[in-house]
Amino acid sequence: MSMVEAAANVVIGYGIAVATQVVVFPIFGIHITLADDLAIGLVFAVVSLARGFMLRRVFERLR
Repeated sequence: MSMVEAAANVVIGYGIAVATQVVVFPIFGIHITLADDLAIGLVFAVVSLARGFMLRRVFERLR
């Protein structure tokens, strides 16, 4: 269940991150394609998924 929880968190976070990039990047003069936004979001989503899973496992071992 740890992986399912981490995955759900990352999927929701991915959508929020991509939407935020689409809005915020142009404010800072960064103009990229939607495909690039999706790719950047995917990289961070994978890192976030690994982080969330690893932290959950660490805290479960400490418990």
